[in-house]
Order: sequence, then C-alpha cells, then structure tokens
Amino acid sequence: MTHVVTENCINCKHTDCVEVCPVDCFHEGPNFLVIDPESCIDCTLCVAECPVGAIYPEDDVPGGQEHFLAINAELAPQWPVIDRKKPALPDAKQWDGVPDKLKLLIREATG
Repeated sequence: MTHVVTENCINCKHTDCVEVCPVDCFHEGPNFLVIDPESCIDCTLCVAECPVGAIYPEDDVPGGQEHFLAINAELAPQWPVIDRKKPALPDAKQWDGVPDKLKLLIREATG
C-alpha cells in the first residue's frame, strides 16, 4: 500500500512530511508534492506531519479525491526528490481548505 498527497496540498506545499520519510519517496513540483507509490513503504510517518491534512493511505483517500492516486503516480517520476524541509508557499494559509484546486496544479518540474 502507498500513501497519497491530495488536493489540499496544492498551493500550500508544506514540507514537514519529507523530513520524516525514511525512503525519500516525496517529489516536488512548483506548487504541490507527490508520493512515489513505488518507493512508499507505508510507514504512516508523513500523515501526522502534514499540517493541512493532505496525506492519506490509498485505501482511505476521501471521496472525490481518488484521482490523486494516478496524479501522484504520474508526476513522481517527472519531479525531483525532496528530502529536506523548505518553507511553505508564501500564501499557504490562505489556500488551506480551499476546494477545487486541481485546476491550479502546475505539472511542470521544478528547476
């Protein structure tokens, strides 16, 4: 089983989760993080570290967020690994809990 980063991470991108990951399965895009399902060992450490509650076990992804399983799997190989905490996006607090953010997801890889 893997864990999945869901919509509430978009435009927040807190990175508390990456520091506790023992296998470096997080990948960073411009305004979102994803978990590589091939690397995730289902340790659950990241779930409690996410300040916006955006990480779920794949079997517990909230209804309407299931498409994030495919998004995480698609983008992880395209984006670089992130293994150190960075500051969240400047307006992260404003975006926490805002619905329908998928259209804001930037898919291009970070520099």
